[in-house]
Amino acid sequence: SVMWKKVGLGIGAFCLATELVLSVLRRRRSRPVNEVLFFPCEAVCVEHILNPSFSCFCSLPHGQETSIHILLRHILSASSSLDVCMFAFTNTDLSRAVLALRSRGVAIRVLVEEKNISICGSQIPVLLGAAGVCVRFNRTPISMHHKFAVVDDRRLITGSLNWTCTGVHDSNENVIVTEVRGLVRPYVTQFARLW
Repeated sequence: SVMWKKVGLGIGAFCLATELVLSVLRRRRSRPVNEVLFFPCEAVCVEHILNPSFSCFCSLPHGQETSIHILLRHILSASSSLDVCMFAFTNTDLSRAVLALRSRGVAIRVLVEEKNISICGSQIPVLLGAAGVCVRFNRTPISMHHKFAVVDDRRLITGSLNWTCTGVHDSNENVIVTEVRGLVRPYVTQFARLW
């Protein structure tokens, strides 16, 4: 009888400890993303992020974690929607990420400043022509100088970075990525207003 009480207490303690560990792990996983990225970053291979099944043998450095890798992962985390509000968009790696999402069935909306659709290297014709990405242009007299994206209405990517080659590799820029609802919500509202 005493032995059964000890076994019962042991099982109860084990169950309690297991529940505590699982609770801590769940809390860790559900912590909102809050991250700061700085640019410029050196030119490195990002092929393993954009095309994981491809073995790349290019001359760019491999295996380094840079701000562009992290930014691409945040963009590619979209499962239902990506809304992009960008003054200028010429970076082909970021464009490839948007196209990859589109091919997975993610709803994409891109809003850009009209005067920047024809700048050298603009990715807007690629997005419009290749995958039928929904693109709209700011045609108001007020310049649309925003630089933000919203992933699945829950993750905000914003900062000084235009999605350009110059922004990623040649300028001092910053990006904040957050899932804090009180910060994400106003951007969702602003995108809807501008759209």
